[in-house]
Amino acid sequence: MRRIPPASASTRGRKITRRQALKTAAGATTAAAITLTTAAQTTAKPNIVYIMADDLGYADLSCYGRRDYSTPNIDRLAASGVKFMQAYANSSVCSATRTALITGRYQYRLPIGLEEPIPTGSRRDPGIPVEHPTLPSLLKKAGYGTTLVGKWHLGFLPNHSPLRNGYDHFWGIRSGGVDYFTHKSGIASTDSGDLWEEDVKVEKAGYMTDLLGDHAVSVINNYAKTKAPFFVSLHFTAPHWPWEAPGDEAESQRVRSLFDFDGGSIKTFGRMVTQLDLQVGRVLKALDTNGLANNTIVIFTSDNGGERFADTWPFTGKKLELLEGGIRIPAIVRWPKQIRPGTITQQVGMSMDWMPTLLAAAGTAPDPAFPTDGMNLLPALTQNATPVARKLFWRFRYNAQKAMRDGDMKYLKINQNTFLFNVVDDPLERANLKGRQPEVFARMVAEYNAWESTMLPEDPAANTTTFYDDELADHFGNHRK
Repeated sequence: MRRIPPASASTRGRKITRRQALKTAAGATTAAAITLTTAAQTTAKPNIVYIMADDLGYADLSCYGRRDYSTPNIDRLAASGVKFMQAYANSSVCSATRTALITGRYQYRLPIGLEEPIPTGSRRDPGIPVEHPTLPSLLKKAGYGTTLVGKWHLGFLPNHSPLRNGYDHFWGIRSGGVDYFTHKSGIASTDSGDLWEEDVKVEKAGYMTDLLGDHAVSVINNYAKTKAPFFVSLHFTAPHWPWEAPGDEAESQRVRSLFDFDGGSIKTFGRMVTQLDLQVGRVLKALDTNGLANNTIVIFTSDNGGERFADTWPFTGKKLELLEGGIRIPAIVRWPKQIRPGTITQQVGMSMDWMPTLLAAAGTAPDPAFPTDGMNLLPALTQNATPVARKLFWRFRYNAQKAMRDGDMKYLKINQNTFLFNVVDDPLERANLKGRQPEVFARMVAEYNAWESTMLPEDPAANTTTFYDDELADHFGNHRK
């Protein structure tokens, strides 16, 4: 028998009909249900979809200034969330940044992070130690399903795998890059392709960007049925070389090396990026169709600065360099439940920040035995908080590159040449201020050296690489040693 609630002050002393009493009880029940639903929505863990392009330059999206093609789906993502104007990669090369992303720490704390990048077939067998907590392993511990779709590049079988570092499922490639049609890494003539499902090699016909989009949509659809929170890392290989857009099968057959120094064009690059944008749109539509968009954090970014055909304006430098163009990247975050649309932030962010940020959003935290070097960006994302000045550090062994950013100032060393720039006033890094502000320069050099003493020393046996003057005309003077 349903208990009729007591009379309110407005009805006390008046005769109440049975119909009025039942109506009052129904209203109370509805209000209670709304309260419970609201509480459940407030405490529900957000889903997370982390989308990372490969070698995408700072200005390669139309919402960041690209004008010769458009990226409408990613632009809409930016319009409905937060766009970072001062986001950085942890490195100017892929596997080092991916180390920082998955661990939430400077990559120089782990031997794998000293590889720039990890070479395929390395006898050193670098990888993330299985005992080291990672972003997916900590989210998994917090009740999340975890899946990586796309590029791994953090170690090879039999000792290293996404499945050993926190992901429940993996579908993608293990190496640094593959042909978009044959899916071969091109390292050896016996290469049978580098496409994997879990730890089993598979074959699947199709253009790589489309295949990754297809699988990500399928994964989201399946997770939607479980009603449990999920973390999907979607790491595209585009627009990394070789320069092959949809329909370029003939170019795929012609290319002898995936480094592809005699191929590509700005037009081809644009077709590669617009196909990437199309697949991002399909992923966003899958979230909408399943009613998941409101409480899903979607991040779109790149693993390092752009390469060759990429647009890094207003910066100089590209991939493999610590000039701003090699490390400055686009970064967009949408979370309709918590983030105000159309927000632009000047908060300086870095790849390693996503671990503490996403763990905080999920109601958990990094392992105290492995403290993060990253910053929780939630206040900047959800409260449009005033930007916090930061000190960030980089190192790249080739050409003895070192860099530090402190507030608006940047210390840069390339071989024996040293510089001090205000990268806010002078994003092209042209006006060397070290003679005008010697005390700032000296302080930053001292702070850089103090920071570096806490990291692993450079390993001469680790891989490091660059582009040479016989490969790219704009690298004149960069001779092979």
